[in-house]
Amino acid sequence: MPKGVLVDITRCMGCKACQVACKQWNDLPSGVPEFKEGLTSPPEMNGYTYTTVRIEVVEKANDYTMRSAKRQCMHCEHPACASACFAKALQKDPKTGAVVYHSHLCVGCRYCMLACPFDIPKYQWDKQFPLVAKCQFCFDPKGKYDRLGYGLQPACVDTCPTGALKFGERDELLKEAWQRINSNPKYIKHVMGEKEAGGTSWLYISDVPFETFGFRRNLGTRPLPEYSHNFLKWTPFIAVGWGTLLTVLYHYTKRRQQVASESGKQDVHM
Repeated sequence: MPKGVLVDITRCMGCKACQVACKQWNDLPSGVPEFKEGLTSPPEMNGYTYTTVRIEVVEKANDYTMRSAKRQCMHCEHPACASACFAKALQKDPKTGAVVYHSHLCVGCRYCMLACPFDIPKYQWDKQFPLVAKCQFCFDPKGKYDRLGYGLQPACVDTCPTGALKFGERDELLKEAWQRINSNPKYIKHVMGEKEAGGTSWLYISDVPFETFGFRRNLGTRPLPEYSHNFLKWTPFIAVGWGTLLTVLYHYTKRRQQVASESGKQDVHM
């Protein structure tokens, strides 16, 4: 069954151990600390940062409290990025649930960046031959950075000291998420990722609004590729029909030119 990760925002203390583990496992440069607003560094994911821990101060029960949440690729059940990629550089692995980027197939069109409802894929703008960058769920078919294929947890989950991240079967994690919510009134009655955009492999529960960490609440439950499919399914018919129409117009125009040319010759002889 597809894997997943349950993120319990109430248990995250913002230590960023997951962020460091991700960079270490994937051989990513540490970079220079950049604090734009608050303690989140870097402020957003980029071509060399697959995950960030967003730290926010929120008002709760007439008081202020600090909450933090890890952000990364959500590994959608029906990934819009993979649907938009005509080169098949992004593919979903049915066994692990990971949406994997295959750099050797990428043509650099960046359609995936436009299609993603969570604004996840980033681009290595500073490189001469840039690549798209995103979390691979620690699944690498080539084996170099693979963990899931060897039965290991993702590096970020393995290093979390508070248990804010739990790896397992998606269905089982979803059951546990609702058990925690129903057993404790502090939680919001919602699992982020259960149904959003058709569902995601990463699931979130929280006691503060999910919008605090940049999540969109207007995604709906319908998989995004279904919207494009309703239009793209007519592409072959439109292409054939348009080609046929142009062919008919070409022969019609050519015939008129021939008739006009023959009429001109007859007028000259007369």
